Amino acid sequence: MPIVNPQPPNVTGLVLAGGRGIRMGKVDKGLQVFGDQTMVEAVLRRFEPQVATLMINANQNIATYAGFGHPVWPDELTGFAGPLAGLQVGLTHCVTPWLVMVPCDSPFLPLDLVQGLHAAQQQNDFDIAVAVTGRREQRQVHPVFCLVRVSLLPHLDAYLANGGRKIREWYSSLRVVEVPFENGEAFRNINTQDELRLCTLREIGNQT
Repeated sequence: MPIVNPQPPNVTGLVLAGGRGIRMGKVDKGLQVFGDQTMVEAVLRRFEPQVATLMINANQNIATYAGFGHPVWPDELTGFAGPLAGLQVGLTHCVTPWLVMVPCDSPFLPLDLVQGLHAAQQQNDFDIAVAVTGRREQRQVHPVFCLVRVSLLPHLDAYLANGGRKIREWYSSLRVVEVPFENGEAFRNINTQDELRLCTLREIGNQT
């Protein structure tokens, strides 16, 4: 594993593993086999060295997720309400001023993700920093890869209480800075069984 820069002391990491995995056949995506590990383990290996402390959001197989050595919190909202529900519970239990959120189905996430987002926080006055890749027509925003000010919890609570569920819509009411990253493949989500097979073969190839 490549060495990453020392983690910011005021940032907590949150891995979102609370979805239903519908496109993958209604399976728990984080626990699907990926090389010699599960997908969530691959994410944890790359993410954990970047943050001061870490937690997992999961709504099923909670004991299994707890076995990875981090606190596990289910959504407070019922019905698998999406990433904002996971963010809500993460902010509720966060003890640092900032929280970085990533999904459990992105096992190639950048080793400098938190460093890049945190550097933007030091240079700008904002509520949320979001990862962006590409340029012009290839530009893509990755809203689930973000650094969030923990003091936004009451604002998020109100949005969810009023029936809001869309992450981009919530962002639109806040001060957001977009942070560019060069490698778009690092933000790749694995959403289907076919994608999982292809990416697993890629991972096995990288290990040989």
